[in-house]
Amino acid sequence: MCLHSLGAKYFVFSYPIVPGVSSFYLIVAFMIVCALWFGMWGVFAAYFGCVIGAGILSGLPLDVSLYWSVADLLQAFIPLIAFRYFHADPVLQTWHDLMVFMIFGVILNNLAGAIWGAFTLEIGGIISSAQLLNTMGSWFIVNIIVSGCIAPFLLYFVTPWMKTQDLYQGVKPLPSCYLKKTYL
Repeated sequence: MCLHSLGAKYFVFSYPIVPGVSSFYLIVAFMIVCALWFGMWGVFAAYFGCVIGAGILSGLPLDVSLYWSVADLLQAFIPLIAFRYFHADPVLQTWHDLMVFMIFGVILNNLAGAIWGAFTLEIGGIISSAQLLNTMGSWFIVNIIVSGCIAPFLLYFVTPWMKTQDLYQGVKPLPSCYLKKTYL
């Protein structure tokens, strides 16, 4: 949570599009990876890291920050659920794993986060209606680029080591009976 708070604060403060939204939100890749490594603990870290770092420390009112930060929760939770549901391995060694990651860990999760985040910023009075589409589009495009470039690298190269650690709570390896089936 500390990593997410500090990263969110730095990127939102250093590269703002509008209050609370960064034009280079590098921490989104780490939120996704941490959810796949640490399960719901990673999802909670994404949410509370956003509440604290991107919200409170960046000057958003607490009430807005609490519901606005659900965007980061969605961006971490959607890939975690998809990987479990579709029996995907976060090491991304098969086309199936890669497709689950691209669809749910890059596109759908960032779309959900951008829509939720932009609308809640407007509802909270942080941005105007005129800024809504630009905020949503910028959020979505930046996060797709960041999560699509950085997260696969971390998943492919660091997950095998992470799986050997006691802290690993994320997606467990598939039983061998599942590995013989063809997915996607």
